[in-house]
Amino acid sequence: MKPEFVLPVPIRPERPFDGRRRVVIDRVFPEIDGGRFPAKRVEGDRMAVEADIFTDGADTIVAELLWRRTGETTWASAPMTALVNDRWTATFQVGVPGMYEYTAQAWIDHFVTWRKGLQKKLDAGQDVGLDLRIGATIVELGAARATDDDSGILHHYIGLLSVGGHEAAVEAALSEGLLAAMLRSPERSMATRYEKVLLLQADQKKAGFSSWYELFPRSWSEEPGQHGTFRDCMKLLPRIALMGFDVLYLPPIHPIGLTKRKGRNNALEAAPDDPGSCWAIGSPDGGHTAVHPELGTMEDFEAFVHEAEKHGISVALDIAFQCSPDHPWVQEHPQWFRWRPDGTVQFAENPPKRYEDILPIDFESADWQNLWVALRDVFLFWVGKGVKIFRVDNPHTKGFAFWEWALGSIRQQHPETMFLAEAFTRPKLMARLAKGGYTHSYTYFTWRNTKHDLQEYLTELTTTEMKEYMRPNFWPNTPDILHEELQSGSRAKFIIRFILAATLSSNYGMYGPAYELCDHVPYPGKEEYIDSEKYEIKQWDLDRPGNIRSEIAMVNRIRRNNPALQQTNDIIFVRIDVSQGQEHDQIIGYVKCSPDRKNIILTVVSLDDMNVRGGWLRFPLERFGLPHTERFEVEDLLSGRNYEWNGEWNYIELNPNLMPAHIFRINLPS
Repeated sequence: MKPEFVLPVPIRPERPFDGRRRVVIDRVFPEIDGGRFPAKRVEGDRMAVEADIFTDGADTIVAELLWRRTGETTWASAPMTALVNDRWTATFQVGVPGMYEYTAQAWIDHFVTWRKGLQKKLDAGQDVGLDLRIGATIVELGAARATDDDSGILHHYIGLLSVGGHEAAVEAALSEGLLAAMLRSPERSMATRYEKVLLLQADQKKAGFSSWYELFPRSWSEEPGQHGTFRDCMKLLPRIALMGFDVLYLPPIHPIGLTKRKGRNNALEAAPDDPGSCWAIGSPDGGHTAVHPELGTMEDFEAFVHEAEKHGISVALDIAFQCSPDHPWVQEHPQWFRWRPDGTVQFAENPPKRYEDILPIDFESADWQNLWVALRDVFLFWVGKGVKIFRVDNPHTKGFAFWEWALGSIRQQHPETMFLAEAFTRPKLMARLAKGGYTHSYTYFTWRNTKHDLQEYLTELTTTEMKEYMRPNFWPNTPDILHEELQSGSRAKFIIRFILAATLSSNYGMYGPAYELCDHVPYPGKEEYIDSEKYEIKQWDLDRPGNIRSEIAMVNRIRRNNPALQQTNDIIFVRIDVSQGQEHDQIIGYVKCSPDRKNIILTVVSLDDMNVRGGWLRFPLERFGLPHTERFEVEDLLSGRNYEWNGEWNYIELNPNLMPAHIFRINLPS
């Protein structure tokens, strides 16, 4: 059976035009690119939807939000409430992972309109005899729509409105019993349905809150110089779990090619014992669905995944769609690669850089459909081995249409899968990958280092439409990136960047051993590590003096215990002054709240890793309905100390030699 290559698009309801439908529904939010792409939420979230809803004249409108899981035929509904200026809203709770649909509909409620008009006439002392007879007709129509029980109730009221005495009829017309029965039988025949059915992608809970740790399995043998195995890595799992990480990300674990294998520090020629780059995928031992023999067997890998789950850790695999010249596909499917006039296959290059150990895949191949299926099936293979989370290498260099089809196809079978786009690329490319199905996105956090840049970037991520489809995953380092901020080797700077990543975003990660050991020596003149683990087996002494393991574990514990830090978008930056009227540029502070507003966290971080910094911080008491003079308690979760603050302005101080940050839990009066 050939796969379906149609990209997912919103389903449009087929309702014939009827000019008697007078309600207008417009500007539904969220609606991503006219409904082309889904909004995103996590299982258990409250999904809020807004719309402009209005009609001509002054008739009363009833509006409701509709939602269902894609493929279901029956809608669930929730009443929408009016905000201001004809804006309406409602929420629903997101269910298990999968794709959902939502839309809005509204209609004119002639009974409520009539009831309001009747009350106005009574207040004005006008005769309402004819109005009561009109009401009886409206209730009669309601009785025809009603259930048997409500039909009997409504016929009782019809009699009172039609023939009862004036006072009794008025009392019946305005009774709560009549109103309730009529509301249970709404007149939806002339309801306006929004012109589009919009999509919502619901992801597993780790999509909303996760802590990633990256390591190279080959570096974890207990014997120096030996190649590590999955069995060796099992011994690390208790330690990683104790540090508070719940996603363990492994770079490619596949057989590594021999042709043009890279040597240490990316040397063009490898020594006989150089292991090569694990991104040069494929050898006679197999390709993307095989494991490198020196790591162990497929059974060893499955056992490793199972053992990790016992510790609350999900294993994430790197998927890199590129091939060593030795990959089986090069011989079996030469049409999936580009061939040069001299008969040689085109390797990857970015002049002056040459990556002769890697062949890019040709997404313009005439055999593109079979190529797409083969690539999609790589993911499905590893899902079958227990992997549900994938970090994808350089997805912006592959076809966007492919990703939209492949990720959608995978999620139809496995809605709990997650995909992290490793794409430090142009903003519009990064956004399109997120819209096209990626659960998480690498971001520019690594290069946002000043207070102004951090606040500006977080404001963009959390207050624009981007927050509806792009989930940032903040990484202070990767095997490819050692930012100059960290190259000084300052232990305080490593703590600063870690705390920023872990508290600004609910999802963050680190290239683990290098970061916790404050590894900081760059390749001369570059923003990358010297003696990179990408090209050699390293020996890590995890107890090396100066490590920040305890600080990492403490912050991860704080994250787990405080729901305010388990979300990204509800963030308020606070003002911190050096002196009155002069804002501090070396201390940043921000408030986050849990959805129920019961957990409030204020994080304050010094960006100066050398000097003691202090300033006056203004806590936004008005956001919590409290006067500016309110006294309240704060608890520093890093030091364990409690303070009583007096009013909105309070003095804070940070010593980078002790701890360059405060994470305050705010205890406001109830």
